[in-house]
Amino acid sequence: MEIQVLSPEVIQDTNATATPSDSVPVELIDSTFGSTCIDLISSSLDSSILAFSDEWFAPASNLTNPKPPIRRPGVFVPTGAWYDGWETRRHNPEPYDWVIIKLGVASGKVKGVEIDTAFFDGNHAEAVEVQGCFEVGEDADAKLVNKDYAGWRQVLGHRGCGATQRQAWTVEAESEVTHVRLCMFPDGGIARFRLYGQVVPVFPTSMDQEVELSSALMGGVVLSASEEHFGSSKSNLLLPGRGVDMGGGWETKRSRGQGHVDWVIVRLGARGKIKRIVVDTAFYRGNYPQAMKIDGFGSEDKTPKAEDPRWKKVVGIQKLGPDKEHEYAGSSLSNVDGAAYTHLKMTILPDGGVKRFRVFGTRV
Repeated sequence: MEIQVLSPEVIQDTNATATPSDSVPVELIDSTFGSTCIDLISSSLDSSILAFSDEWFAPASNLTNPKPPIRRPGVFVPTGAWYDGWETRRHNPEPYDWVIIKLGVASGKVKGVEIDTAFFDGNHAEAVEVQGCFEVGEDADAKLVNKDYAGWRQVLGHRGCGATQRQAWTVEAESEVTHVRLCMFPDGGIARFRLYGQVVPVFPTSMDQEVELSSALMGGVVLSASEEHFGSSKSNLLLPGRGVDMGGGWETKRSRGQGHVDWVIVRLGARGKIKRIVVDTAFYRGNYPQAMKIDGFGSEDKTPKAEDPRWKKVVGIQKLGPDKEHEYAGSSLSNVDGAAYTHLKMTILPDGGVKRFRVFGTRV
């Protein structure tokens, strides 16, 4: 499949206008984007790889895998050494290889880009560029893979990449995108591509229609958590579906002291009236919390701290069971009549794993 290419003059111009000051130190990547953004192209959100220039050595679908890349030294496949990433052939006759990805949400505003070249050393991408577009409708996907499509606009200018390392940059994008194109100069390999941003949800026309206010698809974000010891991201709590194993939830370490609790704070995608809440312990069978409680906060101009005294009880302490969806509605809810909330805090007692946290209600 053909796609329009950038001329050497354009490439030179983007190099000249690059601003290295937007680079994020590797030790700050997670803290910079983890509390305000989600990965808009994560495969856990059902994003799609629409087209690519080449994937001879390793498939482009690996780019959006939410799990960290792994290495399998000494393992070979018919095309060569096995790599957990996207790798194209040598000697690309075009200026760059490319892959087009449809976001896993309706649209989003990009705040950052991460390129991880883990385990690609000597065959890594020398540089990248990211472009975006906004296209909706039945023919949107087919339109933008056409080589004559002229709707691409720069999201991240030309940036150099190093071998086997995470590298990220902040982005100041004012407009929304539905699709992105990653350009890899001139060829090579990239393990993961993260597009950090904020969801621009499409809500029902009627304000009375119930929606999942907490869903990542509706703009819900996990702002903070007491800890994420096992590498299970707190943001997993708001993903669609119930996952495929224990690895796709939020799990804390074993506590040894009396009175210990863990907690997580969620900002809803919209201020709303709560109708029901679901706490799902799917796949957590010997490591689910003994119990949990939920508190609410109603302020759009303030981010509450875990210890803020203004949290109001929404669900009192409830016992939890293994591998089960626990639903709370009606008389199980407190302080919801006539009240609207922007944030919820789930506290688990004393520790353990939760797969999903879902808050349903109507917008106000």
